[in-house]
Amino acid sequence: MRSPIKKVAAIHDLSGFGRAALTTIIPILSSMGIQVCPLPTAVLSSNTGWFREFSFVDLTDSMEDYIEHWKKIKIEFDCIYSGFLGSAKQVDIIIAFIKEFKTSSNIVVVDPVMGDNGKLYPTINKNIVEKMKDLVKKADIIMPNLTEAAFLLDESYTKTLSVINEGKIKEMLEKLSDMGPEIVIITSVPDYHIQDNIDVFAYDKKNNKFWKVGCKHIQVEFPGTGDTFASVVIGSLLNGDSLPVAIDKSVQFITLGLRESFGFTYPHREGILLEKILDYLKMPVINSNYELIE
Repeated sequence: MRSPIKKVAAIHDLSGFGRAALTTIIPILSSMGIQVCPLPTAVLSSNTGWFREFSFVDLTDSMEDYIEHWKKIKIEFDCIYSGFLGSAKQVDIIIAFIKEFKTSSNIVVVDPVMGDNGKLYPTINKNIVEKMKDLVKKADIIMPNLTEAAFLLDESYTKTLSVINEGKIKEMLEKLSDMGPEIVIITSVPDYHIQDNIDVFAYDKKNNKFWKVGCKHIQVEFPGTGDTFASVVIGSLLNGDSLPVAIDKSVQFITLGLRESFGFTYPHREGILLEKILDYLKMPVINSNYELIE
């Protein structure tokens, strides 16, 4: 018997401090009326992007027993959502997980968390990048930022950035979709027309449509915004929104979080003040800012 509440298997790390990964994903999706079933890939004392000398516990060796219990109790998921991986071996475990729990009605979302601003995160190496390509092939939807998209395509981030335009982004979207996913979303793309704007682009292969959502680039950085973006998109899609509306909601939510947070004086490594804005997830999008790209 199916639950009246949709379930997401969230395969991510648990960072004890710094509002990222599961500590962001769980409250967002729960606020959107969706149950999160976490499958931790690693336990860290903090996020990895803004701290050094953090504690890192790789949970690779415990994941298969964890999954085996889920198989025995026959959990059914509406979405399988993977993010930060603690080791290259975890890709094979997640691919096996997808094979076991994938159905004709659920979706597999891969956020290939590897780096930002042209660089890999401290715990990510070339081997994990190569294995991530295998995982992308199993996804229905992927959501890399521009850095991660370049790594997946074996392109130089700096060269990609130097020639960035609508045609280049469409080319990258199609190449990534050719790897397997039906929907590709690339975030953190500098707007080539409007200075100080930043864009999100998406490609829907089934309907052969390209979408763009732009917003003013707020000159401040916080950890966990990628996890926030992906979570709101997933929650919106599971709640019946179209792809462009789901992206638009997520962009608006992150923009709200940044504006709510950067006026306060506190260490930005703690992440956006998520607790102040969760209630906005229950409100409708007021101004649609998406456009169809021909």
